[in-house]
Amino acid sequence: MKNGPWFLGIDLGTGSCKSIVVDEKGRVLGFGIGLYGGTDPESRWQEQDPRNLMDAAAVSVQSALTRADVARGACLGLSMGGALHSILALDSRDNPLTGVITWADGRGLHHAEALRGSSTAIRLYQETGCPVHGMYPLYKIMWLREKRPEVFRATHRYVTAKEYVFSQFTGQFAVDYSLAAGSGLLDARKLRWSDSALELAGIREGQLSPLLSPAAKQGSLKPDVAHRLGIPESTPVVMGSSDAVNSSVGAGAVSASQATCMIGTSGALRVISGRPVFDENGRTWCYAIDEKHWLVGGAINNGGIAVSWLKDSLGPVMPPAQSPGELSIEHILDLARQVPAGAEGVVCLPFFAGERSPNWNLNARGVFFGLTLEHDIRHLSRSILEGIGFRFRSLQDALAGIGLDIRQILASGGFAKSELWLQIVTDALNCEMTVPRWSETSALGAAFWAMLGAGGLDSIETAGNLVEQGKTYRPIPENAALYNQVYTVYLKIYQALLSAFDEAALLSGC
Repeated sequence: MKNGPWFLGIDLGTGSCKSIVVDEKGRVLGFGIGLYGGTDPESRWQEQDPRNLMDAAAVSVQSALTRADVARGACLGLSMGGALHSILALDSRDNPLTGVITWADGRGLHHAEALRGSSTAIRLYQETGCPVHGMYPLYKIMWLREKRPEVFRATHRYVTAKEYVFSQFTGQFAVDYSLAAGSGLLDARKLRWSDSALELAGIREGQLSPLLSPAAKQGSLKPDVAHRLGIPESTPVVMGSSDAVNSSVGAGAVSASQATCMIGTSGALRVISGRPVFDENGRTWCYAIDEKHWLVGGAINNGGIAVSWLKDSLGPVMPPAQSPGELSIEHILDLARQVPAGAEGVVCLPFFAGERSPNWNLNARGVFFGLTLEHDIRHLSRSILEGIGFRFRSLQDALAGIGLDIRQILASGGFAKSELWLQIVTDALNCEMTVPRWSETSALGAAFWAMLGAGGLDSIETAGNLVEQGKTYRPIPENAALYNQVYTVYLKIYQALLSAFDEAALLSGC
């Protein structure tokens, strides 16, 4: 058994809860995971059962502690991270009136679209840092007010998934700045709830939790929770931040010249800035972290989910000789590897789930352009990976346009396990990309907030210095030059199809 001091980080993600135990130097001692699924009550809805979240958190913590084999009384602090853009309505006894409505839920899309381009939308962005999009809980509250008035009237408070689990841990409700910012309801400059957003949603400030800095201590554990987790009640509980912030901190991307490139199911390119940065065209978002830091970036809907779509589509029709057993993501990567950079003229616009940053085009659709009789599934596989790389080039250009000069990129998410995919994105961005040695960067970032709150670290910049980095990928000059040309074609295709996207959306009824 290890007798030294340790810290616990808990990452409450979209599909699982991951927990990590680190020592006072940020070295990983143990890791655990607890899974939970989502449900689709109706088409384009996405909810989670809030009762499953606490169970998964307990399972992940217990697993991490068992693997770490640490003295249970030596924990100097724990912190929790949570996925952005979730919302849960609670009654006056704090019982759930809804499931946890996740970022992927589409019921707020039409309320957001109705505001797009209006003076209200511009004012909201300048105040909250959130472009008009249905992923933000603001628009889901508007949907509840219109479509479920009985739930809207009965709601005593609105919380995120993390707030709900945090309240189960401590008996108190509070929210960190970044999760609050991700609701679309926070004034990003003044760090208080936005009067304009509250008025639009039709709710009171008292229905939202008190705001706290992520390094703030938030009491201690309830006795039953401490017993369940197997750690003392007196363990300091630190507020923590969102999974997006934690991913950047846990990857070591803590200066304005560094960005985190995350590709999981979706994707994001994020920069931690020492000042709030807004885009007059509303291409990027700006979320407060604490009084001195803001997370600036853009997100895409189509990361790994686009590759999964191709895998699932090809699986039933692939000859057994080419695909022994069930088709996997690795098969898609192997197929892509057989084709040179540029996919021999095939260009993919991977908008299979619409578009978020930078154009926030709900009607954008997936496109394969340039197909001939000489092309096959290998070219589709290569072009879809390259298309995702071009999505990140669009984000890179948008961030450069608002004065953020990115010189180093840190990789996180599932794509960081594929050398081919890493090299493709590196070449598409024409920028060095480094992979942290510890891949679960959101959980590690959560542990760093525990260290910050307990006095084990003095700043997130110091936390970034603890991250051990692995392999660095450098652009291949000829590939980067080719991708620059293909990207120009990619943009022309996108512009040419804008009206067709809208017409196709009308035909499909989506």
